[in-house]
Amino acid sequence: MKINKKHEANIQRKLTAPNKEKNWFRRYAMTVLAMAILVGLTAPAHAEGSDPVTVVNNLSDLIFALIKAVGGIIVGWGIVQVGLSIQSHDPSQRSNGILAALGGLIIFFAKEILTLISG
Repeated sequence: MKINKKHEANIQRKLTAPNKEKNWFRRYAMTVLAMAILVGLTAPAHAEGSDPVTVVNNLSDLIFALIKAVGGIIVGWGIVQVGLSIQSHDPSQRSNGILAALGGLIIFFAKEILTLISG
């Protein structure tokens, strides 16, 4: 019986690695992870002989596309607010929804409005 109790005690004991090995493995794992991220995120950058004005125009188009997306989201939110106000019979929510939808439309067409104003 004593042999079985010793055997059970040995089975229940957890195997632990020394702290030096744990620290070494953590450093190794973090280094491998950092290298994998660096390799995965690298992208080739080709310098084109393009005009700086085209670069600015491309950036402007990107910014106006983001503004247009925000305007579309605001228009959608305004329409939802108007629908909820009709359901709950709340006139102040209805006016806020209409104002949000109109403001979103102005934001959505900001580039066209600016080109129309500037000529």
